[in-house]
Amino acid sequence: MFLEIAEIHIRPGEHEAFEEAIGRALRTITSKAKGVTDYKLHKGVESPERYVLQISWESVEDHMVTYINSPEREVWRSIVSKFFARPPNMEHFTLTLAS
Repeated sequence: MFLEIAEIHIRPGEHEAFEEAIGRALRTITSKAKGVTDYKLHKGVESPERYVLQISWESVEDHMVTYINSPEREVWRSIVSKFFARPPNMEHFTLTLAS
């Protein structure tokens, strides 16, 4: 299991529209992608234009090969990228410790 974490900064004043758009993209595209087990979106308290998107994948290949090369990725980006203040920063993580 791998965790994708994407830090997303949106333009000020677009919270409502962004949250609707990314919610729709996550429900209709991300949740159906091969290898996705769950997702979470967090909004910054001190920095409300900052969001952290967490997506759990069965493998890095499911994300970086299968999904990245799928037509669905471009549809996802067309729905949400218009809100970005800058390109998201994304990395993959593995679980090391848990409570």
